[in-house]
Amino acid sequence: MLDRAHLKHLHFLGIAGTGMGTVAAMFRKIGLQVTGSDQAVYPPMSDFLRDQGITFHAGYAEKNLSPKPDLAVVGNALSRGNPELEAVLFHRIPFVSLPELLRGWFLYKTRNLVVSGTHGKTTTSTMLAFLLEKAGLHPSWFIGGVPLDLPAGCHHGTGPFWVLEGDEYDTSFADKRSKFLQYLPELVILNNVEFDHADIYPDLAAIQKSFRQLLQQVPQNGLALINADDPNTLAVAKDAPCEILEIGSGPQAAARYHILKEDASGSRFTLHGQEFHLQLAGRHNVHNASMALCAAHTLGISLDQLASILPHFKGVRRRLEVRAEANGITVVDDFGHHPSALRESIAALRAKYPGRRLWALFEPRSNTTRRGIFQNELAQSLSAADGVYITEIARRDQIDPEMRLDPNKIADDIRKAGRESFYLPGPDEILKDLLPRLKSGDIVAVFTNGSFGGLVAKLATALQKKN
Repeated sequence: MLDRAHLKHLHFLGIAGTGMGTVAAMFRKIGLQVTGSDQAVYPPMSDFLRDQGITFHAGYAEKNLSPKPDLAVVGNALSRGNPELEAVLFHRIPFVSLPELLRGWFLYKTRNLVVSGTHGKTTTSTMLAFLLEKAGLHPSWFIGGVPLDLPAGCHHGTGPFWVLEGDEYDTSFADKRSKFLQYLPELVILNNVEFDHADIYPDLAAIQKSFRQLLQQVPQNGLALINADDPNTLAVAKDAPCEILEIGSGPQAAARYHILKEDASGSRFTLHGQEFHLQLAGRHNVHNASMALCAAHTLGISLDQLASILPHFKGVRRRLEVRAEANGITVVDDFGHHPSALRESIAALRAKYPGRRLWALFEPRSNTTRRGIFQNELAQSLSAADGVYITEIARRDQIDPEMRLDPNKIADDIRKAGRESFYLPGPDEILKDLLPRLKSGDIVAVFTNGSFGGLVAKLATALQKKN
């Protein structure tokens, strides 16, 4: 555990990341001096940090460490050679990763609920925290997104529970294990397991190994909630040392959910004989909700109470978030970047907006989708839209030509499948080509795990000007 009594000043290297910034703000609220730095600090995080009274520096430099902090918190995006990190090491300033900070400061003494999986972590962890908060359990939480229903992505509550989004990405420059291995779980939710993060995992087996390590940390009196519909997840959980509850839509699930209806109002489904209403569309969100509901129910919250709370959950920013509506055209912002996530998000939009023409705008930006690993799968997922725009891969020169995704071929393959499809170099070219094609009733879904050059905001502005 950290020597909390002697730690008064924390300095965050990489403070503009969503997780780093929200954790920094939490420590500021509990009374510590907090400073930070990042390569580029821009809205909304720059505004958020200023509102929290946190001093931060743009750019990394040794001078940012004056006055000398008691502890440096090093983000996982930093690597050796960074001048500020080198100064931390040279001057023997104690340092930890963000997961190590949470573990050492809080998690040894709390009951920790870790939400993991390739997809759905942010929505499921936010939903679980929301259910516990509204049920009066006053949980703490750490979520790698921006909740629409909770005051912040990181919060220190007065109750015994911590809800943690368990990221399988590496921890820091000095620790290449998954972040979630720091979280001391009493309960684990494992939503699904697919290949992702091609920059650090060579294959699916390596990812499965990391999830097995997570389950090996659950005590015998703990619990793992497992996706009964996913063979990869079942394989990971096969030798888990704790009790297993399999949740899914098929007959093999011990806790089986059944979707009654999907429409513009969201989803209605049954679980444990109780009917639930969820504002969010999509089968994947019914699955996410079922995981969160089962976890909350095991902690003693009644099904009736959960059924009264769930309809008020609005979701997470950038998860099928409606950002603009003008001239009968709806603009949706979504974090989807993996072919499975794209497929489920497009299906959810079809259910929510039946009969409306759907455009999918996709930026290949993640470390996996910039590579050609999912060349065919991306074309198949995107072809479920009526029209598709795809741009050049981000940071193209960093990927060996033989390993790169070919976005032009994806556009060609989608056209061969009978859909309109266009490959254009950037967001401005997409905007110029798309606007004349739009008609009242259209849905435009922008898919990226980055900013896509501000395309969502530009599109919203352009549509408002048409009024």
